[in-house]
Parts: sequence; C-alpha cells; structure tokens
Amino acid sequence: MLFNSTEFLFFFFIVYLLYWLISLRSQNRLLLVASYFFYGWWDVRFLYLIVLSTAIDFCCGAMIDRGYVSRLNRQIVSGSVVLAAFFFDTLRWDAIDWHLNPLQLSIEWNHFLPNTLAGWSIVIGSFAIIIAANLLYPLATQLPDKRRQKFFLITSIVVNLLILGVFKYFNFFIENAEKLFQTVGIQSDFVLLNLILPVGISFYTFKAISYAFDVYQGKLESCDRFWDFSLFWAYFPPLFAGPIDRASQLLPQLVNARKFSLEQSGQGIFLILFGLFKKVAIADGMAGSVSAVYDTTGAVSWLDIVLATFLYAIQIYCDFSGYSDTARGVSKLLGIELAFNFDLPYFSKNPSEFWRHWHISLSTWLRDYLYIPLGGSRHGEASTYRNLMTTMVLGGLWHGAAWNFILWGFYQGSLLCGYRALTVKANRGQPVKNTDSQRSPHQKRTNLFALLSQFSQSIVEVLKVFLFFGLTCYGWMLFRATSLTQIISFTNVLFTDFGNFAVSMPKPGLSVLLGIPILIGYELLEYLSRKPVLSYVNIPVRSAFYATLILILLMGGSNEPAQFIYSQF
Repeated sequence: MLFNSTEFLFFFFIVYLLYWLISLRSQNRLLLVASYFFYGWWDVRFLYLIVLSTAIDFCCGAMIDRGYVSRLNRQIVSGSVVLAAFFFDTLRWDAIDWHLNPLQLSIEWNHFLPNTLAGWSIVIGSFAIIIAANLLYPLATQLPDKRRQKFFLITSIVVNLLILGVFKYFNFFIENAEKLFQTVGIQSDFVLLNLILPVGISFYTFKAISYAFDVYQGKLESCDRFWDFSLFWAYFPPLFAGPIDRASQLLPQLVNARKFSLEQSGQGIFLILFGLFKKVAIADGMAGSVSAVYDTTGAVSWLDIVLATFLYAIQIYCDFSGYSDTARGVSKLLGIELAFNFDLPYFSKNPSEFWRHWHISLSTWLRDYLYIPLGGSRHGEASTYRNLMTTMVLGGLWHGAAWNFILWGFYQGSLLCGYRALTVKANRGQPVKNTDSQRSPHQKRTNLFALLSQFSQSIVEVLKVFLFFGLTCYGWMLFRATSLTQIISFTNVLFTDFGNFAVSMPKPGLSVLLGIPILIGYELLEYLSRKPVLSYVNIPVRSAFYATLILILLMGGSNEPAQFIYSQF
C-alpha cells in the first residue's frame, strides 16, 4: 500500500477518524491492527515473521533488563506466535478479492480453509519453539546477571541477522560461492531458496537490534507491555522505509497519552504535501528517463550518462526524503513525532558532512552500533580507517545483496578515509591564529579587503559544494547500476568519451521541469536562512506556495506510480 495510493487515503481516513475518538489504550490497539493491516496489504504471510521477531525481541529485552518474563507475558507471547502462524500462514488470504471502487469484499470460502503443507509446517515449528523456550526458561533465569544479559543480547542480534540473512543474502552468497568453486574447476550444485524479500526487513531489523543494545547498555528500560512493544515494532508510518526510530524516542510516545494539536497537525499536512510533491511530481516523473539509460542494453553517450546520473541523484533524494516526509507527516497527525531523516544533504561540502545530513537515522545507527563498537577513532589512525571502511562496506551491503552496493559502500568509505587523511594532514602542526583582540591596529584588515576575502571564501565554499556533489553523483551511478559490467562500461565512457553530447534519453515530464526549480529554490532559502522557510514568510506567500505544490502535484498524477526505492531494502 503506497502512501500515494487511493487505498492508503481511504485506509488512513478511517484510522484518523477513529483514532481521536477513543482512549490511549484503544488508540494503541487501533494502531497495532492498522499497522498489521498496512503491512499485510503487501503480503499477509510475512506478518507471522513480524510477530515472531517481536516476541523474541520482547523476551530478550526483558531477560536483559529484569532477568525474567512474567507468566502472563509468556502466555501472551506463546499464544501470539502460534496463532499468528495459523492465522497468517495457513489460511489462503489470496482468495480475498478487495475492491475499493466501490468498496466490495468477496471471499472464496472453499479456498480460504487451511490446506497448505508449508503453513502447517510453520505452525508445528512454532509449537516446537514455544515448548523449547518455556522448558529452557527456568535455566535462563538462573544464569549470572552479566552472562544472562550478554547471552540474550547475542541471541537477539543473531536471530534478527539470521532472518535478514536468509531472506536477503542467502542466495547472493550461495551464487557467488558457486562461481568461486567453478573458477577453480570444482563443479557444485548448491540449493537456492525461492524466497520473496519481505518489504522493509532491513529497517525493522535494525530497529530491533538497537532496542536490545540500548537495554543492554542501560540506556533504556525494557518494555513490560507486549502489545505496546508490538506497536513499536510494527508502527506503520516508518515501517517500509524508515526513519529507523530508536525505542528511547518512540516507545515513550506510545505508552503516554497523546493530545491533538492544531499546530502539529498543520505541520503534518504540510509534510505530507511536500513529501508527495517530491515523490509523485519529481521522483516518479523522472524515473522513466533514468531507466531509459540504466536499463538499456545498447550504447549510451557521455551526456546520457551524466544527465541520467544527475536525474537519479535527484530522484533517489526526492523518493526517499519524500517517503520520510510523508511518514513524519502522517505520524504528526497521530500526535507522534518521528526522527528527522534528511537535512539538505546536497549542500554538503565533504563526505563527513554529507553523512550527517543524508539518511540521518541510518548513519547514526551505523555510528552507534557498528563504528563505535568496532573501536571508532579510539585506537589510532590505522584502526580508524579500517573501522570507517568496514562500516561503510557493511552499510552498502545493507542496501542490497549485490556487488554494486558493496562497491558503493567501498567508494563512500574511501571518500571518508581520504577526507579524514587530508584533514588530519592539514591540521597537523597548524599554528593558532591570532584573534582581532590580539592584533595591533596596523595588522587589522581594511573593510574592503575583508569584504573581498569574504566573497572569495564564499566562492570557494560554493565550488566545494559542486565538487562534492559531482563525487556524490558518481557514487549514485555505482548504486543505480544494474551490474559490474555496466559500471565498467559507464565509467569508461565518462573518462574516454567526453564531448559526446548526443542525447537519446527521453525528456522528463512537465511536473519535473517545474518541480525541480521550486525544490532547489526552497532548499536554497532554507540553507541560507538556517530555518524553515515557512516560519518567516507571510500568509499570502505561504498560501501561494501551497497552491503551487498542489498544482504541480496534480500534474504529476499522470506520471506512472512507482514503488518507493528504499522499501526494497
């Protein structure tokens, strides 16, 4: 169910109307049901995976923090896992035919009965897991505190990464192992799994790991209500593509009362409008032009690659930040604040600054739960470079099971290491400059010289932005490429075919041509003023801006809708 679909509009309209008419506990139950419905709309079978992971992380968190799980919670967890296995994986939900124009619902009852061997296998396996866990529970409570906490932290991390690895990376590693054996003359016939990748699995896996880690480090108390924790795990606005909210930020908002705020709702409506404007009018409008170059098997020119890569840099930013804005806006309407995920990243002048402004919830997650535990910058320069590179390569692999993502991570790590090396070298032995108070009157610069110096410095800063944006765009070429062969081919064209300005790429739609200047102008004003533009403009200007966004958004309605890029990760 896409944010820019009729189904979501209808779904959220009902949820929103009911939400503010009921109590806190009822609100949370409504949101949990709505979240499961939202995710199940894509594929109901994977709701069992969410329930199972929720149960494991809830119990691990309680064992890390308190050393026990109450009998009532054990009963709720056990029953939920078994019922989820039966309800989501044995019943034929594909027999339900949904229609929204007008709303109709028809069910083929003869096919809806439980009749799948795989589904019953999951039910039996769930019974076995529950029985084993309850038999081993008394032994787990007797472990020494430190040993128990470490054991359940490792259990949570291993289980979450194992689920992620099986669905996302198993076939990738098996296929590459098979190729490796073939290169040395060993014939092999490995088994590949025919699995569908659960939408958003990387996002909710990272959210689960951060919860266990924060509880282990004493930064957070474990949640003692299974249904509240289930809502934290499955809360639908950020479920498919983030932001990756921390439990310390989101859980308190879920367990405490929310109040309707007209100001917060107004901010939410603007974020939804601006997010859909970026997604529908710009990202979807240029998707065809980008695909015409990157999905082709024919020859393309130097200018084709440059234009398509530039457009893709805009596309992925508008697509992903559009999702984040819309998710934050929807959540604001429910009285819940999500993490800020993008802060004008294309105005960055270096890789370090870029990763403080792009996909902030992921970059801070990688910093806190990977880079710092690896040692960060605490053990010398060589270790720092190793940790930076390891973090970014694994961050690239997180995006997808393909070599181009690994190469993209290696490229980003190289930029960070190179920038750090240059910065350290430039700062080494640099003398401390005298301040104006220490200078004699004859040493002070004249006003004219100061203005010229400031102007030249501004030019240098602008050039740094453009230079680093060019480096970022080459990284996006690695990210978007369909194969290593295409990366080599495109790189060769970029460096050896300069001057070939022939263009075969189709022109983007009108909504793109009008939307990009408005987006750039808006973000430039925000960058220069260092505060939200709409916070200091008058009502007529604000109204005109809203009207312009709506008009271009309506133009973008003719663009072919596309799945959010990051939902596949």
